Amino acid sequence: MATTRIEPMTSLQLRVLVIAILSSFVAFLDGAVINVALPAISKELGGGLQLQQWVVDAYLVTLGSLILIAGSLSDVFGRKRVLYAGLIGFGVTSLLCAFAPSGVFLVLARALQGVAGALLVPSSLAIIISRFEGPAQAKAIGRWTAWTGIAMIAGPVVGGLFVDTLGWRWVFVINVIPIAITLVLLMTVHVADRGMGGRVDIAGAILGSLGLAGTVFALIEQGTFGWGSPRVWIPFVVGLLSLAAFFVVETRVKQPMLPLGLFRVHNFWVGNISTFFVYGALSFGPLVVTLFLQQVAGFSAIAAGFVFIPSTLCMLLLSGFFGGLAGRYGPRLFMAIGPVIAAAGFLWLLTMGTDVNYWTTLLPAVLLFGIGLSITVAPLTSAILGAIHPEQAGIASAVNNAVSRIAGLLAVAAIGMIIGGTLDEAGLHRAMVAGALLLLIGGVVSGIGIRNGVPAAEKVQTVTD
Repeated sequence: MATTRIEPMTSLQLRVLVIAILSSFVAFLDGAVINVALPAISKELGGGLQLQQWVVDAYLVTLGSLILIAGSLSDVFGRKRVLYAGLIGFGVTSLLCAFAPSGVFLVLARALQGVAGALLVPSSLAIIISRFEGPAQAKAIGRWTAWTGIAMIAGPVVGGLFVDTLGWRWVFVINVIPIAITLVLLMTVHVADRGMGGRVDIAGAILGSLGLAGTVFALIEQGTFGWGSPRVWIPFVVGLLSLAAFFVVETRVKQPMLPLGLFRVHNFWVGNISTFFVYGALSFGPLVVTLFLQQVAGFSAIAAGFVFIPSTLCMLLLSGFFGGLAGRYGPRLFMAIGPVIAAAGFLWLLTMGTDVNYWTTLLPAVLLFGIGLSITVAPLTSAILGAIHPEQAGIASAVNNAVSRIAGLLAVAAIGMIIGGTLDEAGLHRAMVAGALLLLIGGVVSGIGIRNGVPAAEKVQTVTD
C-alpha cells in the first residue's frame, strides 16, 4: 500500500497545536487530578464516598451536558472567542475550588468549573481541524489525543505530589499557570475568527443538563436512600423525561445543539458508541484503583499517583505514532485491538489483594492498559472527526467529547452499585471485571462497525442536511 508524505508543520500550525493541547490538557487534567485528592478532601471536609463521587461528578455533569452547546458556540461565534472565555472562566473557578470552605461549596465550584471546561475542549480540537488536513490532521489529532490522554492518566501523579507536599487545594491553584501561558500564546495567533453566525439552542442545553443531573443524582444517592425513596426515584424520573424531551426538541429546532443528522454518518455514530464504552472504562477503572491503593492498601497519595506513570509514558511515546498509522492505513484494526489489550490490564488486577506487589501486579497491568489506550484513542478520534465536514468540526468534536464525559459521569455515579457500600478487595475485583467488559464491548463495536476510508459524499451530506 502506498504511503502519503506528511509535510512539516508551519509556525502557525505549531502554535495552534500547542494552544489546543494546553487548553484541553487543563480541562482533562483537572478531571483526573482530583482522583488522588479525594481521600484528603473527604478527611478535611467530611462527606465520605458520596462527597467523593459528587466532587468528580459535579464537574462532569456540567462538562458533559454543556459541551454540546459549547460546540455550537464555537461554530457560531468563533473558536478563539470561546477559547478566551473558557480559559478565563476556568482560571477563576479553579481558585474558587482551591479556597472552598465546605463540601457543598466545593461541589458547586466544581460544577461551575465544568461549565468553563465545556468551552475549552471542542474549540481546542476544532482549531486543529481547521488548520490541518489529510494525514497531517490525523497526526496532529494523535498528538492532541496523546496529551489529553496523558492528562487523564497523569492526573493522579500530579495530584499525589501536591496532596502529600502542599495539600489538596494546590491541585486547583496550579491550573492558573498553564492557563496564563495559553492566553499569551492565543494572543499571537492572528487568523480570521468570525464564526458562522446563527442561534444557540438554549432549550436543548437546559433539558440536557436537567436530564444528566437528575439521573446522576439518583445513581449516587440510591446507595444511601434506596430506589424506593422519593429523593431518588423522583430525580431519576425527571432526568429520564428531560432526556426524552431533549431528543424531541433537537428534532424540531432550526439549529440544534445536537444535530441528529451527524449520526447518519456511519463512522461517526459507530465511533461514538465505541467512545462511550472505552471512556466509561477509562474514567471508572483508574479512579477505583487509586482509591483502593490509598484507602485499603495503605499507599500514600504520591505512591498511588506514581503507579500510572508507565501508562503515561506509553501514551506520550506511542499515541502520535498510532495516530499517524491510522491516517495511512485506516483506524478499524487499531480501534478493535487496542481496547482488548487495555482490558487485559484490568483483568490482570484480579490478582491484586490488600498486600500489593508493584512489580508483579501493578506494573504489568498499567503497561497493558497504557499500550492498549495508545493504540486506541488517536485512531478513534480521527475516525470520528475525519468523517465530518470541517465546517462542523466544532459541534462534531463537542458531541464526541460529550459522549466520553457522559460515559465517565455515569460510570463514576455507578461506583457504589458495583463495589457495594465500601471499597474492599471483592469490590475492586468487581470493578475491574466491569471495566474490562466495557473495553471489550468498545473493541467489538469498532471491529465490526468502523469503516476504513470516508466517502466524500458523507461529509457533504452532514452540511446540507
